[in-house]
Amino acid sequence: MKATKQLLATFLCIATFNISSQIKHGLRDDQGKHLIPRGFVMNTNDHEGEVFFNSDDYARAVRMGANTQVVRLELGKLSSFPGGKLEPNYLKKLDTLVNLGKNHGIKTVFKMTVYGVDKLKWEDIWENKNDKMYKTYIDAWKVIWKRYADQSYVLGYDIVNEPRKLKMKISYKDLTEKYLIPLYQRIIDESQKINADKMILVQSIFMNKGEKIDNNQYAEITSPINRKNVIFAPHIYQSKIEFIKKNMDRFDKESDMLKAPILIGEWGFPTFAVTDTTQIGKLGQLEYRKLYIKTAEVFDKMGVGSIKAWFLGNRTMQNFLAGGPSTWSIFSDKTDAGTVERKYITDVISRPFPQEIAGDIQSFLFNFAKRELDLNIISDNKKGASKIFIGQNRHYPDGFSIIINNDFVMYYNPLKNVGLEVYKNTKESNPSDFIWDEKTQKLIVLKWPKDNTNYNIKIVPGIRNF
Repeated sequence: MKATKQLLATFLCIATFNISSQIKHGLRDDQGKHLIPRGFVMNTNDHEGEVFFNSDDYARAVRMGANTQVVRLELGKLSSFPGGKLEPNYLKKLDTLVNLGKNHGIKTVFKMTVYGVDKLKWEDIWENKNDKMYKTYIDAWKVIWKRYADQSYVLGYDIVNEPRKLKMKISYKDLTEKYLIPLYQRIIDESQKINADKMILVQSIFMNKGEKIDNNQYAEITSPINRKNVIFAPHIYQSKIEFIKKNMDRFDKESDMLKAPILIGEWGFPTFAVTDTTQIGKLGQLEYRKLYIKTAEVFDKMGVGSIKAWFLGNRTMQNFLAGGPSTWSIFSDKTDAGTVERKYITDVISRPFPQEIAGDIQSFLFNFAKRELDLNIISDNKKGASKIFIGQNRHYPDGFSIIINNDFVMYYNPLKNVGLEVYKNTKESNPSDFIWDEKTQKLIVLKWPKDNTNYNIKIVPGIRNF
């Protein structure tokens, strides 16, 4: 039971609460707080070689709203597939990333990629001659499962990244039901023998080039997995605004069928090299900002967590799209970690949101035009403290006000450096329970004024601006 108390547990609100009044996604911690995971894919390498991060990089990620990281594993450094072998120094590197995350309050999800092995074909994986493919793949995972079984800051495992069909003569539906889901079930069963309380993230088949439904290259999952502690982790790299909500509505339907909350495992259409110098036009920064804002709004209205690819500098670009060289890196300088933000997307990624709430999140949305976060919750103080990421340094350089039910108002003036000040109070409210953490750019609420109470919290720009 120790692991159960340490790890996050999946929680579908639809199972317990009225869906008309509460978002059904997000996770719960051991205290029952409602959590919204958000963060970045942290690569261990790129096309130029190894990537290294330090504590300052993680501090920057936190100040961009990160509370979760997805570390991409290289199968070639963990397995006995041709060209691969288990590398002890690679495991030490993974330990470093987990510890850096832990030191900064960031949970870790490991995602397995097939990089680093020789000519591994998906067709061979699915054929699984003499059970060798599946066994070797699961043995690679066992190295990770055993190493982090008692690590509370390792949330779980994204077990198969973007599985493919390629040249197999089979429908995506049959491939999913006859091959992918049985493989998921087998991997989950083996994982839960080692630690049953870790979360398992699952994806759908990545369709072949040119095969899309509603501009979505990920095939639909139509059958249940029937295992506990599963999170549905689809990717969305949607380039057309009109399809974003439609794609997410389909994922929502799959989530219901899987009985698993959604955590978007990767998102954000790649940035073209020309975009860094083009403000308007087909590939301009204004277009990207509009696309990312729409995606963010759909995510937040659904209450899903989301992981942005990639927390990297721009040492290399890929050239597989019609618009020319492109990248998922959120920084434009040519270093591995990167520091020069692509502000036209990072300000959207780093928008204010409720990270963890002692109670139940009913709804939240950040209005980019007004720079206003609107959050509705039901308080439950026995679950501990709450954290709301605000990002004052980028969204409220002129300061911000906190308006709670229109009768309790506090504000932060960055010129005075005295923390939060009170403008308006109630007899139940204790201003000392509200703490502004400038280092992490978060509002920490030790205790809500009243328990089991509906609260509307607004974060708005300026001082006493209401």
